[in-house]
Amino acid sequence: MGKRYFCDYCDRSFQDNLHNRKKHLNGVQHLRAKKVWYDLFRDAAAILQEEQSKKPCRKFLQTGQCDFGSNCRFSHMTEMDLERLSAQVHGPNFLWKSFGKTEEERRSKDQRQEGADVPVGTVEEWLEKRAKRLRLAQSNSPLPEKPSMFQYPPGWPPIQDLPPSLQAPPPRGWPIPANLQWG
Repeated sequence: MGKRYFCDYCDRSFQDNLHNRKKHLNGVQHLRAKKVWYDLFRDAAAILQEEQSKKPCRKFLQTGQCDFGSNCRFSHMTEMDLERLSAQVHGPNFLWKSFGKTEEERRSKDQRQEGADVPVGTVEEWLEKRAKRLRLAQSNSPLPEKPSMFQYPPGWPPIQDLPPSLQAPPPRGWPIPANLQWG
């Protein structure tokens, strides 16, 4: 059967010889697949510049689909997509400062659009509660100290979506295996 060449970009294999490999590597399908792969790692500023220079695709705006897909020479980004990309490039407050909106208004608008519940409390409230707890602990107040439940900061994703390193420890701590030996 002989050697086979597998192209990771195109996800296909063929008999490996000079003619077949050269034909594949110079083929339109391979070049498009390679471009799509490298576009995944492009800088947001380069994407924004390229998308702003393109005209909007009429077919995509009308129907939500385009026969050319990623090979279309027109932009498939909406105004909202371009604003988000611009905010990513220039910082989160760039666009909203120019429109006279505060960070709080932007955050609440984004959450309403995504259908998310507005988190109860803010980071400032959380910091105030923390500072108050620390002051009470330092002053050795005669108040009975109740164990505080661990709370995730507002705006974090659901607990089941967090990586194990960010999840709260079990209530009684991590179990220590009996046969554990260090170093």
